[in-house]
Amino acid sequence: MEIRRDNLESPQVIELIREHLASMEPTAPPESRHALDLNGLRSSDVSFWTIWDGDSLAGIAALKRLSPDHAEIKSMKTALPYLRKGIASRMLAHIMIEAKKSGYKLLSLETGSMEFFEPARKLYRLFGFEECGPFSSYVEDPNSVFMTRCIDSDRV
Repeated sequence: MEIRRDNLESPQVIELIREHLASMEPTAPPESRHALDLNGLRSSDVSFWTIWDGDSLAGIAALKRLSPDHAEIKSMKTALPYLRKGIASRMLAHIMIEAKKSGYKLLSLETGSMEFFEPARKLYRLFGFEECGPFSSYVEDPNSVFMTRCIDSDRV
């Protein structure tokens, strides 16, 4: 497996992003869906990575700069053939290392409150994230769970 910084041009990447957005449509009303589309992921304040198994895309992840010391994890998605094979853990560990290298002190995220998102919340808790209130431009929403963690100097 190889993790690469990505320019969001590959048809495989574009299709996985479309799948990601489509999978959230039945989970919450439009105003409670906060995943970035292709244009949002191509923004200059977003870093985007892919993980490849040879020529097969296994997953994607993005990190959005909120301030010089605070970033938001965005758009983590594992391709269906790679579910429950550790891809999300590898991508999350990679994002945390890259965040630390970039000087961020705090990582936050928003995910859904529904059962559909429980595996994601479990993964984030395993990596030391704790629930918090809304951050950045988010507002309280019964469909959202906000999580955060400090990036300390001793461990990631």
